[in-house]
Amino acid sequence: MIGASFIGLEVASALRARDIEVDVVAPDARPMERVLGPQLGDFVRALHEEHGVRFHLEDTVKAIDGTRVMLKGGQALDADLVVVGVGVHPRIELAQASGLALDRGVLVNSFLETSAAGVYAAGDIARWPDRHSGEPMRVEHWVVALRQGQTAARNMLGAREAFDAVPFFWSQHYDVPINYVGHAERWDRIDVDGDIQARDCVVRYQRGGRVLAVASIFRDIDSLKAELTLEQQAVPA
Repeated sequence: MIGASFIGLEVASALRARDIEVDVVAPDARPMERVLGPQLGDFVRALHEEHGVRFHLEDTVKAIDGTRVMLKGGQALDADLVVVGVGVHPRIELAQASGLALDRGVLVNSFLETSAAGVYAAGDIARWPDRHSGEPMRVEHWVVALRQGQTAARNMLGAREAFDAVPFFWSQHYDVPINYVGHAERWDRIDVDGDIQARDCVVRYQRGGRVLAVASIFRDIDSLKAELTLEQQAVPA
């Protein structure tokens, strides 16, 4: 498995459930640390190692020769199957050729309208203003694409409806669900309520004293409450 993201480790979990040996190669120091932070990253690694996954972190693949995967660190791994889950890049060539404003995606306003009046963008390519952090964000999730498509369609018909839904996702690793609501590309504080190792916790990601996102394990009610709080949270001045 090349990549220790959600997709990569969900695949690893599914393969281990079928008693297939799995090696995970990734350049990160911890799996999922960029999204979940160091504490949950360490927990996720330990969870997968408990189920027999072998990690090769802070390393990348140099070449694949038949059934052998060569790592830049010098190690060679034999593999019958190689799965690559290393992220995606938004396809914005059309938007670029059309002269639309771009920022690692297509920039839109709160109504999902691009820099060209009457032209809208939604889904994985759209970077819209996050009313919680005050920064533009882009989320690759089918629920966001679905909801934005509906909002963009209504706005094309003249509704002028702002898109401010709180993004969320969930990820299943063996028998452990990780729920996440909100969006935090950066944070300056992480608060843990409960015990991560006991698989009973709520983790809050804050910046400037403001909660931007919440992750949880076996705390579904708390996750729903966090989503509601984020939806009702006042916009920072």
